Amino acid sequence: MRRLLFVFCLCVGCIQQSFAASNDLRMPAYQRVQLPSGATLLLMERHDVPLLAFQARLRGGVVAENADQSGTANLLAQLLTKGAGKRNALQFAEAVAQVGGSIDAEAGLESITVSGEFMAKDQALMIELLADVLQRPHLDETQFNDLRARQIEGLRAIKDSNLGALVPMYAAAALFGDHPYGRPVSGSEASLARLQYRDVQQFYRQQIGADRLVLAIAGDFNSKQLLTTLRKALSGFNKAAAVLPTLPPVTPLQGRRVVLIDAPAAVQTYFWIGNVGVTRNDERRVPLELVNTLFGGRFTSMLNTELRIKSGLTYGARAQQRRMMQAGSWNMYSFTQTATTAQAIDLALQTYQQLHSAGIADTALRSGQNYLLGQYPTSYETAAQWAGVLAELEFYQLPRSEVDNYADNIRAVTATQTRQIIDSALPAADNLLLVMIGNAAVIRESIAKYGAVTELPLAAPVFNASQAKSAQLH
Repeated sequence: MRRLLFVFCLCVGCIQQSFAASNDLRMPAYQRVQLPSGATLLLMERHDVPLLAFQARLRGGVVAENADQSGTANLLAQLLTKGAGKRNALQFAEAVAQVGGSIDAEAGLESITVSGEFMAKDQALMIELLADVLQRPHLDETQFNDLRARQIEGLRAIKDSNLGALVPMYAAAALFGDHPYGRPVSGSEASLARLQYRDVQQFYRQQIGADRLVLAIAGDFNSKQLLTTLRKALSGFNKAAAVLPTLPPVTPLQGRRVVLIDAPAAVQTYFWIGNVGVTRNDERRVPLELVNTLFGGRFTSMLNTELRIKSGLTYGARAQQRRMMQAGSWNMYSFTQTATTAQAIDLALQTYQQLHSAGIADTALRSGQNYLLGQYPTSYETAAQWAGVLAELEFYQLPRSEVDNYADNIRAVTATQTRQIIDSALPAADNLLLVMIGNAAVIRESIAKYGAVTELPLAAPVFNASQAKSAQLH
């Protein structure tokens, strides 16, 4: 018993020390280097594990596409690792697999990201592969045709198997309209069918360049030696041929609107309720994160408590915010049986109205602060996480105090401040877009009370209702 008590006390002490240390988390030292080409390098040495990880962000992504060619950046991202330099697609994959490494590329609204993780001893191979991906991708036409066909079939398959995954695409199209943020990263069936091989080639030539690059590397390496290697490896990486498009501001929705995507075979209704939110570097971001966590960001949140725990109308309900260069979106979302669609949406709206009218109680505030203080250190444990953090801060021009002062900023949030945040940063309950995927024949009448309804058939090859009539697959 004495031994057990000793072990217990030791464990408690370690936990307490760990928690105290987590509240004092500080970003390790790192080196920032700007190359003559415009590329930004961020190097953070961490010798605790013989690994190193990188994240390369190329400014552009979906926002650099032509308006009618959504999906271009995504197809390019997939092609980047399908053969580069002296290796074809199979040889490239084998080179990565043989050393137990990883390298992937994906597109987002504002960037194309290439990330990877390798053993420290394979540093030279990692840099070689990354340099090839950025500067010498094969962009094989056969691979392009296969990927495009697979992407179109994938979108059609999702309509049969995972309607919930489509809701954000329809919501973005309805909320942002013709703004680049309204385009689906994946593209739509219609836009993908229009895309030609030459479009992806042209996008690479015009939109990929050293001046768009933020490259963060964290892990077990010598900064001086690695910097020398990177300078040589990226020496041929020229600036992008085209100017990065300027993003127009985003206009929030006024009043209420409803977009209903008719899925006749659906037995559930998936719904998204929201409006335009704030930018990535909005000065209210820390208290807003706390408010969002308490409202819909954890299992015991207000929204999940009402819609799942108390009423059993759904298996889960959450609120989320997407923060970007321009104002992104804030929304709550869930799903319910077709017969309880109006009941679930009514309850979600009532809960949101309660947030606006009553605000956050002191006890809830302290609970949310403790929750975030306990959770956030887990985002800064691995080399891959640190590489991602470095790239994120540089990309959005955020200071290192974003990490260093996070715990203090969370503790400093007051109930009065949350009241101000709710009023200023969250949309009013009367200014909301409601997007639903469900059986229109059953729910059409009951949802008319929420606002003017625009309908779009699930079978339409686009996500924007205004484009549905003119969209045709080629």
